[in-house]
Formats: sequence, C-alpha cells, structure tokens
Amino acid sequence: MLGAAPETRGSIAAVVEACRAHGLFRRWPIEYIATHGDGTRSERLAFVLRALGRFGQALLRERNVAVHLHTAASGNFWRDLPYMLATIAAGRPLLLQLHGAGFERFYDSCDSMARTLIRSVLNRAAVVIVATESRRSWVRSICRNANAVSVPNPVAPIPEMNSQKKGNLILFLGKLKQSKGIFDLLQAVAGLRATLPDFRLVCAGDGERIAVARYAERLGIADAVKFTGWVGPSGKRALLENAAVFALPSYDEALPMSLLEAMSAGVPAIASPVGGVHEAVVDGVSGFLVAPGDTQTLERLLGRLLQDQLLAARVGAAGRESVRLRYSPDRAVPRIEALYAAIGLPRLAVAPVTSPELKKAA
Repeated sequence: MLGAAPETRGSIAAVVEACRAHGLFRRWPIEYIATHGDGTRSERLAFVLRALGRFGQALLRERNVAVHLHTAASGNFWRDLPYMLATIAAGRPLLLQLHGAGFERFYDSCDSMARTLIRSVLNRAAVVIVATESRRSWVRSICRNANAVSVPNPVAPIPEMNSQKKGNLILFLGKLKQSKGIFDLLQAVAGLRATLPDFRLVCAGDGERIAVARYAERLGIADAVKFTGWVGPSGKRALLENAAVFALPSYDEALPMSLLEAMSAGVPAIASPVGGVHEAVVDGVSGFLVAPGDTQTLERLLGRLLQDQLLAARVGAAGRESVRLRYSPDRAVPRIEALYAAIGLPRLAVAPVTSPELKKAA
C-alpha cells in the first residue's frame, strides 16, 4: 500500500489510519510505503527517493504482489504516476484509490495526450476505488471499461459529545482558501452580530490566513474570529467538543472527512451540495445544504441552529446516526477486504483477540 506518511495532513492519511486502527493491516499482508509527507523541500525529496527504492525492491522481490495506491488530483497524480506505470508494466494488480476534490477539473484542464494517459491508467487498473457514487459515475463516463467501485471513507467513531455546547461557537475545519467558502462564511457570520453578539468562529486549518484575517477585520468581526492552524486528532476532538455548529460552504469537494467527523461527533453541520456531500447529508434532517456563495441562506441557517437548541440537537443526532450506519469502519473496511480477496490476496491467519474478562474467566 502506497500513500501519505501517517503524520501528513489530509484525507489520505486519515483514511489509511482509520483502516489501520480497524485491523486491516493485521488481517492482510500489507507493507506500507509512505510516498510523501509534510516538511521542507529536501525532506519531501528524501521521502520520494526512499519510497521509490522500497517500491522497486518490493516489486522485484515479490512475484505475487498487488499495489494499493492512494492518490489525488493534479500534482499528486503525476507524482504517483511512476508507481502506477511500473505496476501495470510488471503485470501486477493495481488498486487505485482516488481522494479529494478537483479530479474532474484536473482532468478537464489536461491536454489530449495527458487525458489519454489518465484514461489508460484508469482502464488498466484492477479496480478504481472512489468515495462517492458521483465520482464513480464520472470515472465511468470517461472510461467505459474501468472497474470503478464506490467505497465510503471510513470514519473512526468519535465519542458522543456533551449536548450542552459552550457558547455560540461556529467551527470551520479545512484549508483557508476561497474554494472552501471561508470568505463566504465570514460574510455570513458578520450578519449574525446584531442578533448573536457573543458568537465565535474558529478557523482550524492552514492556508491563506493573512487574507482571511484581513477580510474579518474589514467586516468588523476580527475580535470574534480565532485561527488555530492545522490541528491533529486530539485538537480536533477538543474543538468538536465545544462547537455548536460546523460549517463548510465549499465550492468544490469530493466527500470531506471534516464534515463526516463533525457529523460523527453529533455537531449539526451546514455544507454545500457539491461532489458527494449530498450523498452524506439529507437536507433538513441530518444536516443542512446551502448553495455555494449563498451567504444569506448560510447566515439564516447558522442563526437557526445557534438559537434553536432542540433543532440543533435533533439534526446533530441524525447526522451522528447517519455516519455510524454508512461510514463507520465496520461498514467501509470489509468492502476493501472484499476487493483484496477478489484479486486473490491471501488473508493472514490472525488469532482471535481474547478480552481480559474472558481470560480471567478461563
């Protein structure tokens, strides 16, 4: 399996860690090779060189090997292309898992030669794994012969949060950039000041922090906006513990992990119906959907959830149950394992785990 280093920011590392925590690496003979990670340019180059060396050795050493490669759009795809081509050339099964937003736009921006190469890889992969039905339909629209399957991203269970939220805290988790709707969110929350002067907006993520902070100043809400930078799992849980509402009014998404994590924590969510978001959120039931750029509706929905605690609790509970039923590792990971079995990978003989209570009884 090839993908991001464990400490790397982004959906690939989160999905791999959820699979690992659910025992996938214990039940199957997986050697994980980190192809990229955060750090300086020299550190990233060292990642690439180590990964290429380990991958080449594994491909030469193991005759019966499959490659499960996690990749994303744009530069990520081209960075990972050598692994794809080497796997195909060696006649080994390639399980290609596409993550993140923008793959459709990335493909459309390529010239005809690059598009042909992308389609060739998708068609020759043993399976193309995507997180949503909308992404699966897109893959099939450009590659009629591609074996595209939809496997939801596994979301590790998050302990149920205290229903009594601390204040009117609105949480944004994501890259601070225009396509994530952060500037629209600032405009919407600025309109809440007259009716909810004690609101707070926490922006957790890296990106265009200076530009976002300056826009908050122009709107007169700089005192109510806090920037935390990127946060790890423990920091994220602390934020979800205190959040009254989660908002992600993006212009482009696949199926954001931050949205699923907020829903899993029982935090009522507002998001844009882009990518596969509409597959996860039933408008008015398990969350609210707002068109990208519709700041007036976004402001109205934020106000409703902050002022109506019964509505917020009901929507939050429905979102939590929806994620438990559709995106828990118990649902997602067995579908990955079924794909492994279908291409002939041998499952490891794993001794059953005996609980301390059973050991004591024995």
